[in-house]
Amino acid sequence: MLTLAAAFAFACSGNGVKYDITGKNAPEDGVSVYLLDRITSEPIDSAVVTDGAFKMKGKADKDAFLSVSFKDAEWYFPFFNDGKPVILNLADSTLTGSALNTKLSELDKMDSAQFSDFNGFLRAYLSLPKEEQEAQEAEFIREYEKRLEKYGDFYVDVVEKNLDNLIPAVFISNVHTLAGEEKFEELMSSGALFTKHPYVQDLKRKLDEAGAEEKAQADQKNAFIGKKFLDLEEAAPDGKMHKLSEYAGQGKWVLVDFWASWCGPCKAEMPNVVAAYKKYHGKGFEIVGVSFDKEKEPWVKAITEWEMPWIHLSDLKYWDNAAHDIYSVNAIPDNLLIDPEGTIVARGLRGSDLEAKLASVFE
Repeated sequence: MLTLAAAFAFACSGNGVKYDITGKNAPEDGVSVYLLDRITSEPIDSAVVTDGAFKMKGKADKDAFLSVSFKDAEWYFPFFNDGKPVILNLADSTLTGSALNTKLSELDKMDSAQFSDFNGFLRAYLSLPKEEQEAQEAEFIREYEKRLEKYGDFYVDVVEKNLDNLIPAVFISNVHTLAGEEKFEELMSSGALFTKHPYVQDLKRKLDEAGAEEKAQADQKNAFIGKKFLDLEEAAPDGKMHKLSEYAGQGKWVLVDFWASWCGPCKAEMPNVVAAYKKYHGKGFEIVGVSFDKEKEPWVKAITEWEMPWIHLSDLKYWDNAAHDIYSVNAIPDNLLIDPEGTIVARGLRGSDLEAKLASVFE
């Protein structure tokens, strides 16, 4: 990571470089336009569209990563403040300026096209009736993973072909998200120009902090493994109160499954849990679902619609659920596997990991 002095030198070399931004062919007058600093996400200048055009002039750090965006818009025009005038054509969503910024604009449009195609694929599947989704699920997952890999390859290709300029600074976060941390670290260790940009250094700092926090949470959660379960008491759908100790430590293997009806990843994971229950329940496997719902109706509805025929408990307190404090449940889906004597032997078992663990117990 850059020393503070090195980062300061990069950011402030030639500090106060002028920017000159012209926008034309805007579809609506009276709309506010903002110039954003991409490190802080805060506006440093603004203008109002008049007669389909707007103008912004001022000074910012040399090579600062900036973007122009309209109020409440989800898209933006990225560019580097290299002192060359920037012209935005809203009719065809193009940005022209220096060779660097013109090239960045072309790659940004390619990125937008990739995203539109990927998003269209997802929307098409999710718009299908439930029965058709289930029938096409295996094919969808294969195609989804294929497209996701292709999308990640696009970002890696952009970065690797532009190691001699700043363009990778715009796309490197997507490499981390889609191509993985290992590839991200490989490119960051290249020593290329973009790795020294303040925006990238700020991104790296945030990722390191998030990684450290995630590790701390994982360590906190895994601290329960090997220890006796801690009891909790919550209500079943019929309103009657039950303790976890009524089921755990009573001679059966028990999976305490933390979930909620509003949790998309929980819904995606639930077929695996249902399959495990059907396969091993007759051999001494039980599940106690602990929901982080806050309203009874969607909780009970999901139990039926997701076909979850096991024990269900909830205090309907959302993230203030007692399990949040007792078991450090900070994200769902999550679970605990408790052996017949009441000792927690595993946590966070999902998909094939859950099946493999239960197979080692019962087969």
